[in-house]
Amino acid sequence: MVVVVPPETTGEERYVPAVGATRSERHNELREFLMSRRARVSPEDAGLPVGGGRRRTPGLRREEVAVLAGVGASWYQWLEQGRDISVSPQVLDAVARVLRLSDAERRHLYLLAGLNPPTPEVAPGRRDMCDGLRRLIDTWMPYPAHIMDLYYNCVMYNDAAAIVLGMRPGSTQNCLVDFFVDPLYRSRSNSWERNARTVVAQFRAACAARPDDEGFQSVLAEVSAASAEFRQMWAQRDIEDQGQIRKELNHPAAGLLVVESTAMKVPARPDLLIVLHTPLDEANTAAKLEWLASPEGRRGAMYPVAG
Repeated sequence: MVVVVPPETTGEERYVPAVGATRSERHNELREFLMSRRARVSPEDAGLPVGGGRRRTPGLRREEVAVLAGVGASWYQWLEQGRDISVSPQVLDAVARVLRLSDAERRHLYLLAGLNPPTPEVAPGRRDMCDGLRRLIDTWMPYPAHIMDLYYNCVMYNDAAAIVLGMRPGSTQNCLVDFFVDPLYRSRSNSWERNARTVVAQFRAACAARPDDEGFQSVLAEVSAASAEFRQMWAQRDIEDQGQIRKELNHPAAGLLVVESTAMKVPARPDLLIVLHTPLDEANTAAKLEWLASPEGRRGAMYPVAG
């Protein structure tokens, strides 16, 4: 938990921990963090000429970081000493670039400096996590699970999601669009009216975090053109965080199913959202889902499993 307090000398909102580290402790951590990151970067890594005599300390000198970042040497020294000085995102980004910080380290630097951290980005080395995420949702069988990207495009889904939720190659593969326009899902959802406003409010919250993102604008244009119901709910401007939603589904082969969907984020892949469906203790849902995943149940499903 954090408390936002008015800035003293800049126009930036500043984070001050409500619990835990004091300001002095945070400044000490900032000093130690910058010194440790500076020691990792050699002059060669930074593009500086090799030579010039023996260096007393490993890595870059403070003056070299300042020159490469385009800031004053005294200012950078004060930053590394943990003094209570004014900072800006642009300057911190320049320092992060020189020190070759990862996205997680860059956001950590913002927090230590007292600024709102930037939106998380996917590290290049983490873009190959899809095989592990596929194993995760397949292990969730016989319960439905799927993974969406930032724009609610369906990245992958398990067999149970195909059988129960009707996910299939023939649909749009965008979970927001399908929620409003897919006749198969609408016909199975007994809780559609109750959940629709929550779905729209959660998507608006996601859009608000990236107001200039063309990907969100594209999805909004598509669903707005296709659904008057969506346009009406969107105009209400409700906002909700991702969380849990109770879903009541009427499957043609198994009857009533009552599940709870839980949306979860993976810090290493902030561009993805994992949605797991857990059976509730109603309508014998767990046993029905197990039956639907069996060979006999699959034969009775309305649509075959994709892939």
